[in-house]
Amino acid sequence: MTKYLALILFIILSSFAFFVLKDWEIVSGYTIKFDGKYARGSFEKLAGAISFDPENLSTAKFDVTVDVASINTGIDLKNKHAKSDKWFDAEKFPVIHFISSKVEKLDTSYVVHGELELRGIKKQLSIPFSFQKNETQSLFYGTFNVNRGDFGIGKSTGKDSDSTSVEVYVPVQGL
Repeated sequence: MTKYLALILFIILSSFAFFVLKDWEIVSGYTIKFDGKYARGSFEKLAGAISFDPENLSTAKFDVTVDVASINTGIDLKNKHAKSDKWFDAEKFPVIHFISSKVEKLDTSYVVHGELELRGIKKQLSIPFSFQKNETQSLFYGTFNVNRGDFGIGKSTGKDSDSTSVEVYVPVQGL
């Protein structure tokens, strides 16, 4: 009887092993660069929770925030303008927030689908990314465009110049 109980317990516990999340901690060395017609620079503060296992994408979850006040264009006056209510309105909307809804495999890379909230406006966004896993430190890397007009930033012209290219480089280590 004890053999059967041990076998049943082993089978039950083994079945949960397939659903273990791989949680990642964002470590120093990350970069968030942006390049648009009116400004280029970076955001210097990123925080969040990442659960990602390339073998089990249905459990993947990205919940990250960027501190708007950490914007750095390299020009103090432009930084002040970007933080003002004419652009990001950092006082009223202190963070840019992305939360995923689904992750898909695409050839040798991935796409995370989710909701980007910027200036209190939420829009669906898909971000293609690659993931490189190493023993000590792994890396998420992606590039995508954000239409600033969709989020009420500046005057929208309806042209390509409304889009800003964003590049993220996020080193992580397993928890």
